[in-house]
Amino acid sequence: MGRYTAAMPLPDLVHYHPRRNVRLDTLVRLRWLAIIGQTTAVLVVDFGLEFELPLWTCLAVIALSAWLNIALRLRFHMTQRLEPDRAAWLLAFDIAELAVLLFLTGGLQNPFAFLFLAPVLLSATALPPRFTLMLGGFAVACATVLVFVHYPLPWDSEDPLQLPPIYMMGVWLSILLAIGFIGVYAWQITEEARQLADALAATELVLAHEQHLSQLDGLAAAAAHELGTPLSTISVIAKELENAIPAQAPHGDDVRLLREQATRCRDILAKLTELSSDLEPFDRMPLTTLIEEVIAPHRNFGVAIAVNAPEDRSTEPVVSRNPAILYGLGNLLENAVDFAQESVTVGAKWDDETIEVVISDDGPGFAPEIMDRIGEPYVTTRRRKPNATDEEPTGLGLGFFIAKTLLERAGANLSLANRTAPERGAIITIRWPRSEFEWPLTAAAA
Repeated sequence: MGRYTAAMPLPDLVHYHPRRNVRLDTLVRLRWLAIIGQTTAVLVVDFGLEFELPLWTCLAVIALSAWLNIALRLRFHMTQRLEPDRAAWLLAFDIAELAVLLFLTGGLQNPFAFLFLAPVLLSATALPPRFTLMLGGFAVACATVLVFVHYPLPWDSEDPLQLPPIYMMGVWLSILLAIGFIGVYAWQITEEARQLADALAATELVLAHEQHLSQLDGLAAAAAHELGTPLSTISVIAKELENAIPAQAPHGDDVRLLREQATRCRDILAKLTELSSDLEPFDRMPLTTLIEEVIAPHRNFGVAIAVNAPEDRSTEPVVSRNPAILYGLGNLLENAVDFAQESVTVGAKWDDETIEVVISDDGPGFAPEIMDRIGEPYVTTRRRKPNATDEEPTGLGLGFFIAKTLLERAGANLSLANRTAPERGAIITIRWPRSEFEWPLTAAAA
């Protein structure tokens, strides 16, 4: 059975940052939607409102966009994911096409000028930041040119609309601010969602790894059971051959060795069966025993680890050796050891309603500015020790997020605090409802 180690390396996924890209089908569908909207707007203005505009020139520009869509559909698979630079070129074409249409229909006086935001917003959610910056700059440049150079706005020829320059500068500024603010906001929201998805995937891999280790006993028992019958048959046949063949025969020693090794294999399988059938020391254990198992890998790192538990053990909860709880507590303890000056204390107490484990250290504690954000993925701003070097840890990151997620899935509630001055250090309290913490045992017994 593999021994649990809290300091095991996280999966490669923790350090993996997937390339951002977008499906070609997404861009093509969105462009078809834009083509339909642009065509409808042009026809309504010309035929419905009877305003004069360069109709055929506008339709030619829209047809160019439709032709590009058809060419893309014929040339590429729609499920293909585009490289970021290629997707950026397609979005730049959309900005340019919109700029030409606005140039023909009044520039920024046209209320559809705010559609400059659409390609930049799509880039912010799907492409790397540098492409979003370039597309945003291109959109702002096009909007700036349209302030000064454009055809007249389609309007009633007897009462032409003349907007004051100060109003047009306001429109230009609002487009600039919308591109900047909404683009940054969309990028931030998407980045947080992407990080959270990566962190949850890493959590699942860690839990699967720990569950795999915990299941080795069951696999050993199954192997022993399945191999028992054929080994018994081999032993019987080997014994009969040994009785039938004289000891001085050419193969007498080989037959005797075959029987001895078969007997040895049966003894090994018997030990495996005894180990796997005696589940109490491994799958069910008192709370203090589980805590000692979590502490064991960290006792030789120059930091004293003390365990405080009630002396009366008559009501001590007997808990399941849950891989999620083992990894979660182990990771929190590892962080405490990393940041402690001299000692770490692990306290345990329980009553009829709750079970509580408190991990405290004498290190620098949690930085006040991140107390509300601890537990989110990639928050790594715990304060340094006064004598810390560059090689020493500087914060809590994805490992803490994984530990918190696993413990909460096991029914725990975590709270974090710093010691009251003049004492220093961090305190992490993990609390379970006793009925939920012992539930796996009840279910197993049932």
